[in-house]
Amino acid sequence: MSVWSFDYHPHDRFVAPARGTAQIWRLSFGLVLAAGIFLVLSKLMLETIFTLMDPVSVRVILSDGPTAQTAAGMLILLCQLGLLSVAAACVVVMVHSRSPATLIGEPGLALRQFVVVVLGMLVLIVVLLILPPYGFGAPLELNMNVGRWLLLLPFSLIAVLIQTSAEEIFFRGYIQQQLAARFRSPLIWLIVPAVLFGFAHYLPESTGSNAWTIVAWATLFGILMADLTARSGTLGPAIAVHFVNNLSAMLIISVPDEMSGLALYLLPFGMGDEAQMAAWLPVDFGFVLVSWLVARLAIRA
Repeated sequence: MSVWSFDYHPHDRFVAPARGTAQIWRLSFGLVLAAGIFLVLSKLMLETIFTLMDPVSVRVILSDGPTAQTAAGMLILLCQLGLLSVAAACVVVMVHSRSPATLIGEPGLALRQFVVVVLGMLVLIVVLLILPPYGFGAPLELNMNVGRWLLLLPFSLIAVLIQTSAEEIFFRGYIQQQLAARFRSPLIWLIVPAVLFGFAHYLPESTGSNAWTIVAWATLFGILMADLTARSGTLGPAIAVHFVNNLSAMLIISVPDEMSGLALYLLPFGMGDEAQMAAWLPVDFGFVLVSWLVARLAIRA
């Protein structure tokens, strides 16, 4: 089957468990309930962590706030976002009377697809590093020494995998499944979850005039991940692309003013640098677009 094929028959298998409880009121109630569960679990998690930590460290993390410019703050934020998957799991049991495993698709197939897409993405990154152009304009800044970065790397990888898996489970798993079970048109179940995902990236305080550009970028990313899910019948490929993309942006080269606590290097400009970010975002989306093509090729093989 061609890499450009838009045959979404595997999506029918993925959506099938949601068809018995596809009423819109259930989805609406489920989203409200998931938000409540996420907030309660976040509060419990943070209170537990802060109870176990010394007061000085707690003050540092609280002053770091949502920017996550410290390693501890970043690890906590990523694990907190991982609670989205717990909230989604609770909702499908309580509101839709089905197993949380149905949010991912057939587990064995999802794992195989995840592995082959990650391997394809790693080959892509190596090729991009070898080929010109080189550099990012001004030299990259070292964010932490290599030894400390390597020591943190196993925990960082797990935290990024938790975060990316949770976002895919919530947006492409729960929301996309329920919408596809109710509406036949791909225009609804491809676009609506992606738009919600895009608005979750609206950060005008940090990004200034680029705020809506970043929302558009995230929305397009969501559409591509929805396509991969529909094309493969599992969340495996979408989680893989999201994981490697965030691994690159959070653990290797990050912006200095947002979610940089685990990065080895920092870009020579921040998200508040509107001109530089406006120039960099198309390059970043170009990488995501090529990654989507690599993932489509990998699941075809």
